[in-house]
Amino acid sequence: MHTWQISSFGVDSLEFVERPAPQPGPGEVLVRIHAISINYRDLLMVKGLYNPKMKLPRVPCSDGAGEIAAVGEGVTQWKKGDRVAGAFMQNWLDGPPTPAKVKGALGGDIDGMLTEFRCFKETGLVQLPEHLSFVEAATLPCAAVTAWNALAAGNLKPGATVLILGTGGVSIFALQLAKLMGARVLGISSSAAKLERARSLGLDAGLNYRETPAWERWAMDQTGGEGVDLVVEVGGIGTLPRSLGAIRMGGVIAQIGVLAGPADPLPLALILHKQARIQGIYVGSRKDFEEMNRAISLAALRPVTESFPWSQAREVMARMETASHFGKLVLTVE
Repeated sequence: MHTWQISSFGVDSLEFVERPAPQPGPGEVLVRIHAISINYRDLLMVKGLYNPKMKLPRVPCSDGAGEIAAVGEGVTQWKKGDRVAGAFMQNWLDGPPTPAKVKGALGGDIDGMLTEFRCFKETGLVQLPEHLSFVEAATLPCAAVTAWNALAAGNLKPGATVLILGTGGVSIFALQLAKLMGARVLGISSSAAKLERARSLGLDAGLNYRETPAWERWAMDQTGGEGVDLVVEVGGIGTLPRSLGAIRMGGVIAQIGVLAGPADPLPLALILHKQARIQGIYVGSRKDFEEMNRAISLAALRPVTESFPWSQAREVMARMETASHFGKLVLTVE
């Protein structure tokens, strides 16, 4: 079989190689991968910035969808032909996270999805929503589950206000899922064209932060001076002070990303004054994935994707680095 692997760090060092096709052992399932989506985490892995001590070679990418090609002895949950995706963390099946559960993340701790075939424990897979293509479903394991749990952290009620930062995979999923929950969604971007696309997905109000850098004041104005209920915070320390300025008293910041670099010192006084809750989000469990898929199926929600042949893996990684995409970048296995 063919596979992409990190043999040495760097996008240009990604290698397309042949490996023996795996065979499922007892309790295992062999999946033929049809589509793989790219996350910012995958780019950091490939560049050696996420875990410089990661054992190489490593097959990258946490997110993919395909169909079961064979089942091992004793497997009862799946049959040949079932359409599935791998759970981001293979050991976090249910309940709150623990150090043991969050080990075994695809494309990091263990080999990932950028390959033709991969074996999984039968508990490491989730059934795909029937209305989604493999390309669409490949976007779900990391970005969509992360957005789902970010919104859960806000304990949103209908009519609540959510602020999303940018128009990448997590932010667009947060927009789509928040609208399903009856929330009002505000968003910022450096691109007027991207904001217009987001409006077509339900964005209630948008702001170009290059033209108006003080977007936290805009968010306060949009909420009558009260502040938003939840910020889906994908920037990191570079945007966190403004996110704190944008939330209401007692509001929540779902802290996900580390995209933006250092800015002003963290305003601890503002955290105290607003009695803010900052909740770290690191994807979620297999059960979270299954519950989200039920909501996606009921609403017939469709992810926003751009797809490319997997022969362009290096080019798509480079595109991820420019942040010029909207929604999710997906590779299809020829």
